[in-house]
Order: sequence, then structure tokens, then C-alpha cells
Amino acid sequence: MPNTFLAIGECMVEMAPTGEGTFTMGFAGDTLNTAWYARKCLPKSWNVGYFTAVGCDQVSDQMLEFLAGSEIDTSAVRRLEDRTVGLYMIQLKDGERSFAYWRSQAAARRLASDADHLDKTLAGAGLIYFSGITLAILPAAERKIFLEALRKARRAGARTAFDPNLRPRLWEDAETMRACVTEAAGLCDFVMPSFEDELAHFGDANAKVSAERYLSAGAQMVVVKNGPQEVICATEGSQQAFQPSPVHSIVDTTAAGDSYNAAFLAEFLTSGDIKASVDAGARLAGTVIQHRGALVDCLEPA
Repeated sequence: MPNTFLAIGECMVEMAPTGEGTFTMGFAGDTLNTAWYARKCLPKSWNVGYFTAVGCDQVSDQMLEFLAGSEIDTSAVRRLEDRTVGLYMIQLKDGERSFAYWRSQAAARRLASDADHLDKTLAGAGLIYFSGITLAILPAAERKIFLEALRKARRAGARTAFDPNLRPRLWEDAETMRACVTEAAGLCDFVMPSFEDELAHFGDANAKVSAERYLSAGAQMVVVKNGPQEVICATEGSQQAFQPSPVHSIVDTTAAGDSYNAAFLAEFLTSGDIKASVDAGARLAGTVIQHRGALVDCLEPA
């Protein structure tokens, strides 16, 4: 497997509260957050890339400069003349976040519109990481193109990782969301849901039920995150539960799951040790949620 971690999705302009009634501007997005933390966690022998589409304007230039400055490969990013990048604003209450979005014409919605470019981009990856948001922002026809490209890459030897990240407001309807997420999970070596989402949108009784459902869909390994509760790691015929250490001072839960996924995958790709991977994910996420914003410089590069 090539030492290439490729994340795919939408990078957006982030406006994050400072705690003083003002906002700071940065760049983030669920899969970009994971790529950023993966770059911190993986050895230098690994290449971490990000695939999306951006505009040809100044803010798109700034975004690409930010990614390059974070040692994330952007060579495959598509640039579209008639589009720009999306923007979101974080709002906090008691450490929990909500978001306001401006993204209807974001270039990332067309990231799968060129099937040949997509196939070539995925062909060189060892681990392909995407999310339910990656799928949700695509037009229905291009969603099918994306999933077919994923199938081709996997047949060629790539491994795939998926966080369902269920956001029904981005989808045509809840039924389409559930069906597409289930189909995508069946194409993946790692499925990494958050139980809160699975409870709300699939009605699962507990995290073990979520794990079993995704295994039944065809996933090879399911890692169900559940806040301070036990993490469930399941493969066919095996299910383990791990209790994360408590976090006593929660400031901002933005990117908790994204950072967990990065550290888990980085450890598992290099050691293959499930317990060490769970511990790495919990340790990083526990540190991230004690700071404001999605991208927190809380560890040295590997």
C-alpha cells in the first residue's frame, strides 16, 4: 500500500469565536480537519494530500497557501473559474457548537464532475478518507461517479475510510441520506460514525447496534465514537469496547471526531494495533476539545 493518505471533501473559510465578541478567520472542514491532524500524526514518510475543488479568486489562493503551509499536498485540487469556496461560522453555547453556512455555490460541489481526473487522483492513494458531507454536497449524478471511482480504487488496492457525519440539511431527504451512507459504508475498510448521529438518524438502540448495522452493509471495521462513553471497535466476528479517559474541561467540541479519526487511522496504518489506535484517537480528541476552533496546534509533527 502506498504511504499516501488522501482526504476528499470541502475545505471552507471558518469564522471562529474568540470569546471576546469577535471572530478569527481560518480554513477548516470535516475532512480537511482530519487531513491536517493526520499530517501531524503520521510519519514524514507518508504523504498527506487533500482533494477538492476551489475557485480562482484570492480567498481560494489563500486556502491553497494555507494547505501547502501545513504540508498537505494540493496538487490534485481542481480550480473552477466560476466558483469560489464556502464559508461557515461557529456559534458556541456551553462548549457545544452550532454552525451557520454559506456554501450553495461552493466549488467543492463539483469535485467529482471530471470522472477521469477523479480516477487518476484516487489511483495513487493508499488510504482514501471521505465523509457523509463529501457525499452530501455532490449532485446526485456526481455522487454516483464518486462512488464508482471509489470502487475502482479499492479494486486496485487502496484502503478506504469513511465518517458518515450525518447532516440531513445537506441532503435531498433523510431516506436518500441513509441509503447513500449505507452504500458508501459497504465500500470501506474503516467506518467511523459518531453514535449521537446514528441514534438521531438511524434510531440505533446503542453503539453496538450501529457497529453491527455497518458491518452488515459490508464495512470491514467499524469504530463507533460515543463522546465520553465506550468506543466500540467491531469486525466480523469480533467486538471490543474501550473506555476513554475523562476530559474535565471542555471548551469547544469542534473537530473532536475529525481529530479522533486522524489519530486512530495514523496509528492503525503504522502499527495495526487497535487498542493503541483507540487510545491515540481519544488522547488527541480530548486535547482538541480543550481549545477553541477546529485546528489546534496541540502536538508536534510525527
